[in-house]
Amino acid sequence: MPAITVELAYQIDAKLGEGALWNHNTQSLWWIDIEGKTFNILDPEKEDNSVYLLPSRIGTAVPSTTGSAILATEQGIIEFIPSTMTHRVISDVESNIEGTRLNDGKCDPSGRLWVGSMDLNIEAPIGSLYSVERGNVKKKLSGITISNGIVWTKDHKTMYYIDTPTNVIMAYDYDNQAGKISNGRTAITVDPALGFPDGMAIDENDNLWVGMWNGNAIVNFNPKTGEVIQRIEVPAHNVTACAFGGPNLDILYITTASVDMTLTEQKALPLSGSVFKCVPGVQGVKSTFYKL
Repeated sequence: MPAITVELAYQIDAKLGEGALWNHNTQSLWWIDIEGKTFNILDPEKEDNSVYLLPSRIGTAVPSTTGSAILATEQGIIEFIPSTMTHRVISDVESNIEGTRLNDGKCDPSGRLWVGSMDLNIEAPIGSLYSVERGNVKKKLSGITISNGIVWTKDHKTMYYIDTPTNVIMAYDYDNQAGKISNGRTAITVDPALGFPDGMAIDENDNLWVGMWNGNAIVNFNPKTGEVIQRIEVPAHNVTACAFGGPNLDILYITTASVDMTLTEQKALPLSGSVFKCVPGVQGVKSTFYKL
């Protein structure tokens, strides 16, 4: 398989670039800088990145069906209107729990937001995974250390999920109508030599594309066999998330971080924190928006 070339999509020194998501309605990449406390909307064609500074760290940003942004923050889950810089609280989930914050999330095929939390010290399994449906929050999993990538298969019958320090990608049977998971099992055991699995996207063939923290790469997995299909080298040490975008959903956009790097790594990989892109030879699927 020929090597895939990664190019710079937007140069920026994000501290903890994360949460890549393609908004197919506006043809823009939504992403966040968690430690920079910013929500970003990148127009790749114009190479224009709109930056919205929030009062607290953001773990997730997804579009709603009305065009607003649903943000999972340290104050809970909010609906944010970029044009007016106003917001309303949907839920204050975990805002009163010391030592955790909300992290990665996505919407399921029915428009529920699934979002998890993490231990700020990245050591203890004190986080949880929640579903949010029109403001109604349900805890789905507990004992999570760093809740990260989450995606659903094309037939809506399987959910894949990452708790990063486990180095495992879990599969769950999914009841899309009820929003329930069952029969949790290991789909992929990630070789530690590849790094730690972070954010995740799924393609039209139900294969997984995973950002590798401390791994300098996106790794493409077959979750049915657990095998690595390919590894795409990225000029950043900590690769955090990816999303299929562009008019044909055939461009893979990649977010990265500039934190947690040695001086040697910083000198060798000066573009860390930027947004990158590549053409992987497969199409993704449209993201579902939060149903208001």
